[in-house]
Amino acid sequence: MASIFIVEDDIQLRTELIKLLEKYGYVCESSDDFAHMPDSILKAAPQLVLLDLNLPVYDGFYICRELRKKSAVPVIVVTSRDGDMDELMSMNLGADDFIAKPYNPQILLARIAAVLKRAYPEEAPSIVSYKGLELDLAKSMARGPLGETELTKNELRILTTLLASRGQVVARDEIMNALWQSDEFVDDNTLTVNINRLRRKLDAVGAADYLATKRGQGYLI
Repeated sequence: MASIFIVEDDIQLRTELIKLLEKYGYVCESSDDFAHMPDSILKAAPQLVLLDLNLPVYDGFYICRELRKKSAVPVIVVTSRDGDMDELMSMNLGADDFIAKPYNPQILLARIAAVLKRAYPEEAPSIVSYKGLELDLAKSMARGPLGETELTKNELRILTTLLASRGQVVARDEIMNALWQSDEFVDDNTLTVNINRLRRKLDAVGAADYLATKRGQGYLI
């Protein structure tokens, strides 16, 4: 899986981000040496950099500019500075994408996957395996011991949302927020319909009880 270098001075945010990315299989690195951050990144040789703009010593614009003098490593700016000029400057300095805080974790994961796919078309991850189920993100297919099944866009988003927090309960509201990023409006009843349909498909490929319900809390795998 791809290696990601995180440049974030807020320790709590950095810890949460590393936890999220490692659950999804990424290898994460970071540094508190903000005076020499470009050198730290180049030494680590990551496949992607997540870069905040508001940093001690030097801001993210400086770090991005210095990186681009020596490296073409993909950079995604992740910052609370969401003005048009901040985004424009980031892109002009060579950033590959710009995401404003607070962000939807699933949108961040999707943006990371998209940037990696563009930068490393043969290396971008498209298969996720967990508890005997293989999820093909590129083909929107789920494979189990008894065969494979095609997933709808919403069913795929439900599974990827749960996989990002594997082993932990994900609230219904969080899943609906992820589904709202699609073209289809999703309310509570629509989510229930999608969950039930997904369960039937997983049962058919030999992944019965893969998706568990925690009454009054949400779902988990």
